[in-house]
Amino acid sequence: MTFNDANQPQILVTGGTGKTGARVAARLQQAGHQIRIGSRTAEIPFDWTDRDTWSAALSGIDTVYLAFQPDLAVPGAPDVIQAFTTAAKNSGVRKLVLLSGRGEPEAVECEEIVRQSGLDWTIVRCSFFAQNFSEGAFTDYILGGHVALPNGDVPEPFVHADDIADVAVAALTEAGHSRELYELTGPRALTFAEATAEIAEATGRDIGFTPITRTEFVASLTEYQVPADTVSLLDYLFGTILDGRNSATADGVQRALGRAPKDFRAYAAETAASGVWSVAEAGVH
Repeated sequence: MTFNDANQPQILVTGGTGKTGARVAARLQQAGHQIRIGSRTAEIPFDWTDRDTWSAALSGIDTVYLAFQPDLAVPGAPDVIQAFTTAAKNSGVRKLVLLSGRGEPEAVECEEIVRQSGLDWTIVRCSFFAQNFSEGAFTDYILGGHVALPNGDVPEPFVHADDIADVAVAALTEAGHSRELYELTGPRALTFAEATAEIAEATGRDIGFTPITRTEFVASLTEYQVPADTVSLLDYLFGTILDGRNSATADGVQRALGRAPKDFRAYAAETAASGVWSVAEAGVH
């Protein structure tokens, strides 16, 4: 099932410039779907912190990819999601596809709001993104040749952002995903130390790993000029969520797409080949 309307877009992609939103938007556009990018810089601006922008962004929309920024775990997120789902329903939206976080109590609360919204829904609940090493706060660590993180010995089944986007697009455009919760992980769990070692192998560089305390972690992120809200979120995730509760793999990618999820080793190889981790290209000395 596809949505076709020559006059106005019917799929709103919130977080349309983020790790998953940009991928979702690109796939939808490539397939010929009419979409609207939900971002502060879009032609029709959308800002999670400015509810006055929501009405115009939701006008004429049938389906929404709901990727809340910065994360459903931040304080106040459930209130925002409640207000947004109400606004979406009042605007005539039919379905919400929610990007959620695995093991986050606050995210579960937001999932329940979407479930009880009276709209059709699909929940895409994800483990830690592999792309945090190449499109997020840990990129500078890799470029600098040394990763220092708390909980370095806790296994995490890192999920590839391409898998998240593929599942989201299927839920947005195909029948058969109604009222499904897909828990997405990679095919195996590895520690942050092991992930660093696989990136080092893929790049052919010497990239070390050191376990540190949360206090040292926050200081390090601040030194790298990571935004304060991101620092707060990562401190919460490492202090609360990355405690082993999410170490088991899940079958969400297989159930949604009929194929296995991408492995972290493949992610490391393709990202290394892209040049993102090239010290020379990044201007790191």
